[in-house]
Amino acid sequence: MISSFSTFVKLFLFGVTLLLSVFAFAIDSAPLPPLVKTAPLSVDQVVNNLVRMDAERARTLRHYQAMRVYRLTYRGFFSDRDAEMTVEATYDSPSTKTFKIISQSGSRFIIDRVFKRLLDSEKEAADPEIHARMMLNRSNYDISLVGFEPSDRGGEYVLDVSPKEKSKYLYRGKVWVDATDFAVTRLDAEPAQTPSFWTKKSEIHHEYMKVDNFWLPRHNESISDIRLGGHATLTIDYSNYRIVDSPGALSKSSPGTASR
Repeated sequence: MISSFSTFVKLFLFGVTLLLSVFAFAIDSAPLPPLVKTAPLSVDQVVNNLVRMDAERARTLRHYQAMRVYRLTYRGFFSDRDAEMTVEATYDSPSTKTFKIISQSGSRFIIDRVFKRLLDSEKEAADPEIHARMMLNRSNYDISLVGFEPSDRGGEYVLDVSPKEKSKYLYRGKVWVDATDFAVTRLDAEPAQTPSFWTKKSEIHHEYMKVDNFWLPRHNESISDIRLGGHATLTIDYSNYRIVDSPGALSKSSPGTASR
């Protein structure tokens, strides 16, 4: 859903300054897979369905818990550093997130200046005003339809998104949207605004999985090229989701039905 999607995107677009930046991975110049037949819906229909279904999923999701494993390696100008942290994350509707650190090891600098700042940034992103500025919609982005690709669920719309303003909360790139649930399944992008002076090049990659009726993060990756040399690779793996939702199932959108 877009609310969860926007929150986790924001993790990579905010929080880390100084010499170590963790908000990108090296740009992959490989072309997209061949697109299949013309998309069944127009870009406006896809975006309308996406916004509507996200709002319904956000309304329905009451609570979840999940485990996360943060890993970061830095190889570069000053030294080589590594760290890992396991966290239990809890969400309570409408916008409360809490984190319990289960274990941590490696560089104290990374743990305190990167991992813990990412957790603080995610809490901050729950603020309604900030959340509204992060959402994937026509207010925040120019959106075009690149094409329609096959998937094991029947198909995905591929959207090209460009922010309407430079902001640390926004990004530019490609978004894949499930053609049945109208939920984001994948993101390849770069920040609309460079996260730090020390970041020379950045890109982000997110993958999502369906848990019950909800699409939630599965794997996030970021590799940063640092201006003075070196790079940092950050990954976050998500598992063991335990979800509580409101009574009543989400209504499904037919692939050929548009929200108006």
